[in-house]
Amino acid sequence: MALFLIEMEFQICYDCFMNKTSVIVLVGPPGAGKGTQADLLAEDFGFLHFETSKIIEGKFNNAGAGDVEMANQYEMFKSGKLNDPKLVRAWVVEEIEKIGKEKKSIVFSSSPRTIFEAEGEMPLLESLYGKENIFAVNIEVSEEESMKRNSNRRICKANRHPIPNFPEFVGIETCPKDGSEIVTRVLDNPETIKVRYATYLEETKPVLDFLEERGYKIIGINGDQPINAVHDDIMNELHEEHASNHKDILNNLNG
Repeated sequence: MALFLIEMEFQICYDCFMNKTSVIVLVGPPGAGKGTQADLLAEDFGFLHFETSKIIEGKFNNAGAGDVEMANQYEMFKSGKLNDPKLVRAWVVEEIEKIGKEKKSIVFSSSPRTIFEAEGEMPLLESLYGKENIFAVNIEVSEEESMKRNSNRRICKANRHPIPNFPEFVGIETCPKDGSEIVTRVLDNPETIKVRYATYLEETKPVLDFLEERGYKIIGINGDQPINAVHDDIMNELHEEHASNHKDILNNLNG
């Protein structure tokens, strides 16, 4: 019976998001599992997983050898600090405009990262998708758990699929999804992780307050749970929030 109810909840949530282009914004500290959960949601609903770090790394890879500004930005990136929000916002906005024209739904795993970026990205997303179709999820984990997960976290070389630091992934040498080599990111070492967590508290966590002030309900999720439990909680909360958003619209129209 419990399995049946879970399957029904999934189907209802699936129908909601398959019938409407939507945006899901995942916020959380390093190691919260944003990338893993974004991949799962992308698989469930056919969303595009938007990785800001992938865009940033692409800019670094394509920069010329004499590009001093990009060299400086790369050093910041390696140290765990956030790159210049003006640059990042411009890059992200450019990509959002392309995706919006293609009418694709998006799940963000690392954007917006600062209030400045949110001020540029959220109005654009609202104009393209409608505010009622944008959902903000805060995956919460402690600093201790963040350090533990990130210290041995890896990704696959081909598609950047995250390989969580969980017992079931210990010892694997190739990506379970695409078979490519598994590598460790330059960001995932203890010293850099401490900087990244402190940077999250100072610069990214205030984005949650910005979103609340803009009228969004922040969906809080306990990220200390196993991957599937976190995913189930996100699915259930998204279903409830989707239904609530569209009920409010109908009430306003009938009011």
